Amino acid sequence: MNAHLYLRASTKDQDANRAKVALELFAAEKELNILGVYAENISGTKLNRPELLALLDTAQSGDVLLVESVDRLSRLSQADWETLKATIKAKGLRLVVADLPTSHMLIEAKGITGQLMDVINNMLIDLMATMARLDQEKRVERIKQGLENKRAADPKWKPRGKGRNASKWAEVKSLMESHPTMNADQIAKLADCGVATVYRIKKEVKAMC
Repeated sequence: MNAHLYLRASTKDQDANRAKVALELFAAEKELNILGVYAENISGTKLNRPELLALLDTAQSGDVLLVESVDRLSRLSQADWETLKATIKAKGLRLVVADLPTSHMLIEAKGITGQLMDVINNMLIDLMATMARLDQEKRVERIKQGLENKRAADPKWKPRGKGRNASKWAEVKSLMESHPTMNADQIAKLADCGVATVYRIKKEVKAMC
């Protein structure tokens, strides 16, 4: 059976490929043939993820979508999660979660047993997706409360922004100068940074001219 690995981390400071070896070992143990590995650094609250969309576009009916845990696939709102689930179902993919043993049976189970396990597995995945979303919401609320408390204690306090990465700034500036016809997306890919960073540097360079 063919499988597609999906790996996700929230920020560039984290390694989206961290779980790659473990998932490859899992696939080998289950005799899955890995057709592709899709890794990206992006928030799980976003439905529009380039690598995930590429996987869904490439995978064929009956293939396995293999993830480490449900929260690597989704911290989506309920509406977006329903959209993603519907897409996976429409493609005929088997969603297998490495740390959810009931989902492992989808690789082999057929007939009535397979249908029963599918129902049970969907219920558990829905529950875990909800828990992942609530965890994200609590995290955001804690950050918000922390900022509000600091502002209440010191009205003049302002959150510190991330310091400029001088080497990255220089790299982007050099690419802009040596490839004037390149757009922001192309420069961002070459420099391994966000498109917003490229636009910010462009704006600063223009202001300095």
